[in-house]
Amino acid sequence: MESAEKFIEKIKEGKIKPRPRWRFTIPNVGMWILMFVSVIAGAVAFSIILFAIQQIDFDLIAHMSHSRFEWWLGLLPFLWIITLIIFIAFSVFGLRYTRKGYKYSLKSLIAINIGFSILTGSLFFIGGGAGWLEEVFAENIKIYESVQAKKMKMWSLPEEGYLAGYLLQINDSSAILKDFNEKEWLVDIRTAVISQAVDLEKDELVKLIGRKLSNKQFLAEEVRPWGGFGRGRNRNNPPG
Repeated sequence: MESAEKFIEKIKEGKIKPRPRWRFTIPNVGMWILMFVSVIAGAVAFSIILFAIQQIDFDLIAHMSHSRFEWWLGLLPFLWIITLIIFIAFSVFGLRYTRKGYKYSLKSLIAINIGFSILTGSLFFIGGGAGWLEEVFAENIKIYESVQAKKMKMWSLPEEGYLAGYLLQINDSSAILKDFNEKEWLVDIRTAVISQAVDLEKDELVKLIGRKLSNKQFLAEEVRPWGGFGRGRNRNNPPG
């Protein structure tokens, strides 16, 4: 009893008052909001990384004359990779300082947040959100270089054997193609391997692997669809 009385006396002397519950609830809710927003932002970043992997033909980098490291630097969406890392860190911080966050180890928190970002980002990507968001960024942020812009650069190297554009005319042995610089090419397709996903018709957007014969002639060894994983495009649905 003596100890209890001394404790009460100290409380009176120090004029200590109980803190209202909201002063504990608000920071806890704030941390949950931070975690939720960070997971969503991380998921968006991951979905655009998936979109970049889908769109850019990384298998060709090894065959290009520039160093492989140069091409990785030019093609990888580093902005979104950095964004993903930053928001995973914010998410871990937010969850760590929630009421029960202390129960989890740092490794567990990182694994949980990465898992949620990957799962949600994959669903966003499958739903077409990544491509739509890429177009929004490209249209509204001047300094932002989209995945499609990087891809167009990669496929505008006829000297390297890579050419892309819209088909203007097509027959059994040749095609006339207009590239992204509005230049027209006479393309020999007689020996080309043509992907089953390609519609050889007017206004179809295609990628060509082959050899430049002259300033306006190109020998195609392979014809691929412009879109990733067998998806084509035409003038009514141009790249961003």
